[in-house]
Amino acid sequence: MFADASLITRDGVELVSRVWRPCGHGPWPALLMRQPYGRSIASTVTLPHPDWWCSHGFVVVVQDVRGQGDSEGCFRGFAQEAQDTEDTLTWLRQRPEVNGRVGMYGFSYQGLTQLLAPPGCQPPDCLAPAMCGLDERDHWSCDGNAHWWHLGLGWGLQLASLQAKKRGDHGAWDEIRRSLEDGSYLREGMAMLERHDPCGMALRWLKQNPERDSDWIHHSVAHRWLQQPMLLLGGWWDPHLRGVIALAEQARAAGGRPELHIGPATHLQWWAESSALLLNFFQRHLISSPSDSAPLQSADDIVVWLWNQVSESWSGPKDLNPASITPSSGISAQPSTQERWYLCSRGLACLEPEEGQILSIEPDHAGRVMIVHDPWRPVPAIGGHLSPSAGPCDRASLDRRSDVAVFSGETLQGALHLNGKPKLRLRVCADQPGFDLCVALSRLPLGTNTVQQLSTGMLRVRGEGALELCERELELQPLHATLEPGDRLRLSIAGAAWPAIGINPGQPTMACSAPSADCRVISIELHLEIAQLWMLPLLEPQHLGTPAD
Repeated sequence: MFADASLITRDGVELVSRVWRPCGHGPWPALLMRQPYGRSIASTVTLPHPDWWCSHGFVVVVQDVRGQGDSEGCFRGFAQEAQDTEDTLTWLRQRPEVNGRVGMYGFSYQGLTQLLAPPGCQPPDCLAPAMCGLDERDHWSCDGNAHWWHLGLGWGLQLASLQAKKRGDHGAWDEIRRSLEDGSYLREGMAMLERHDPCGMALRWLKQNPERDSDWIHHSVAHRWLQQPMLLLGGWWDPHLRGVIALAEQARAAGGRPELHIGPATHLQWWAESSALLLNFFQRHLISSPSDSAPLQSADDIVVWLWNQVSESWSGPKDLNPASITPSSGISAQPSTQERWYLCSRGLACLEPEEGQILSIEPDHAGRVMIVHDPWRPVPAIGGHLSPSAGPCDRASLDRRSDVAVFSGETLQGALHLNGKPKLRLRVCADQPGFDLCVALSRLPLGTNTVQQLSTGMLRVRGEGALELCERELELQPLHATLEPGDRLRLSIAGAAWPAIGINPGQPTMACSAPSADCRVISIELHLEIAQLWMLPLLEPQHLGTPAD
């Protein structure tokens, strides 16, 4: 059963929550979610309905954040949440149906509301922030100096539609909804945000320069909160994965012992066992006695569970402990070798699928490749973590395009373990003052024509520096995959990933957005003599030892 309840914040604003209670007599431990999308939905797009949590002995409280739903005040995004989190926790602990033990849960916006609180605020007993991060640029809105276009506009317009509904502007709501249904938001989205949510956080992000780190907000979390029991959930095809990994590193550095699970998930499609995983975590830390709820790992371990994108199986703490790795055993949370791969082409890597090569030894003459990006027919983004079709995919049709440079490796004689963050270095220039590099790392399975995309990444260069031939580096989405004997590795490079990112017009005075007549054809010159691909650790090595003092 449920009922609505309100609290008045210290500055006089009413915040409205929905409270679900188990049957019987309490008090019970509480699960708190603070979100902007409507308390009755309760994030059931990915998480169990509050009734399910109640059946397991929890009070569930889902709150409309300030300025959203039925809560008063103005909605201003993340900056407003810290003080309201403290007021809500104080109010919740005093409720008669709550026994004083509180956990927080939720993903995305609801993940970050768990972490933002004023200095000195008493933390909850445990937290489960999923698919979120602390850096508004690197974890919420940009990759490789390029704004998330499809995601940034789509999310901003969703929040704008909620604001329109709250003020009774049904015309604005209908306009926004139609644009998302027919795809016109990709072209008209910025103008709609200006009209309907001019002070919104998403619009601010889309207007900020991704190259100026000082312009961006990086939120901080008190060490006391990072030291609490924490379950971190991420997905290989989720745009916030880097944020979840960074949270695990920060918690470990602060003396915490977080549990990190990265599974076969996009932002809105999770793996089947995730609900049971969350339930087990909250039962251990909110229902069990303190002695029974001790972490399952030893003092020297961080609990890391990774889903293998090829074998479709989980690797656990024992498999991922660097001390237990041998050349023939599992995968480490850091690369087991410092192996590097090199690229080679005689210039036809865009036209002949077997001409561009990935080599394990540096070639005598690597060559160069020209990619011609035509804004009339930009290379589309499919699968991965930023496209409208996020998730695993077969990119064979993209790799057959003449504006995609393809480099394929030799047939593997043994298994190849790829674990961590792929990084690419090469020398590049263009004939216009601006270009994009959009890169995919894939597996060619033995005996098929499939190109299994494993990871994507990008780099945007704008200004006169784009005309200069110089060394560039880009980092791809983290991955965990074991290629099998007979498989091959492939790297693909294009000049666009539409609409994951806006089209680079090749003119620094123009915004990157939808294709237009003002966008220039851009020839991108790849010089391969220093081109290298290697793996960075998934987690920094210092976070795999004993907790920080």
